[in-house]
Amino acid sequence: MSLIFSFPPELLTPKGAPVALVTGGSRGIGKAIVLTLTAAGVNVLFTYRSDEKAALETAKQGTEKGEKAGVKAVSIQNDVSDFSKSKEIVEKAVSQFGTLSILINNAGINRDAVIWKMTEKDWDEVLDSNLKGCFNYIRAAASIFREEKRGKIVNITSINGLRGKFGQSNYSASKAGIIGLTKTAARELGPYNVNVNAIAPGLIETSMAEKMSDAMREQAKKDTVLGRLGKPEDIAFTALFLCSSQAEHITGEVIKVDGGQYL
Repeated sequence: MSLIFSFPPELLTPKGAPVALVTGGSRGIGKAIVLTLTAAGVNVLFTYRSDEKAALETAKQGTEKGEKAGVKAVSIQNDVSDFSKSKEIVEKAVSQFGTLSILINNAGINRDAVIWKMTEKDWDEVLDSNLKGCFNYIRAAASIFREEKRGKIVNITSINGLRGKFGQSNYSASKAGIIGLTKTAARELGPYNVNVNAIAPGLIETSMAEKMSDAMREQAKKDTVLGRLGKPEDIAFTALFLCSSQAEHITGEVIKVDGGQYL
């Protein structure tokens, strides 16, 4: 399948390919984003938390998809909640590919429990990974984007950050925080020609969804108007669009990709 999207000239490197950093890129939505970007001619450095085998396989597949365009995918282990390490990862992307054009914050975890049973550790780990991790990488990339006066940032939030979800006070709070962070970053970085947007998925067919009971999955399907769950590629192609020339006048937006689940 040919891709119709193109990239703004200012995102291109001397070799012609944009460079993306994707957090949490080894599996699920993150993997789909990595493969979609390399297929579209983007060099990608992506982080993973612990599953080295999955990361190596994603890097291999991404490089294969990008072979025709002369781009590749490279993995690096990292806990996104580590503030100082985020700067090192951004510098690694620049040293690997010469610059950084695109940042996609996808890394996230969940530790579900009702409020009266949620531990402090459950709360802190989710907020540190999902929200602080997003901040860490935006801050680390902002100096490059401001200096070069171009860049695209896409943050993966959730419809549960817009509506709340029983048993997910930590997760919903972290994803709501990402929405506020997205809008503020769009205001602050807009004068430097940087677009900052967020994607709010509904329930997507990932390993997280596979762990849910059949009853919960069926209820989620019924909550949509399309009668089906989303695929990781649905999110990946939306991210690609937001990084393309076709979305140059979109910033500070939260795009729901949920089959109408939020309605």
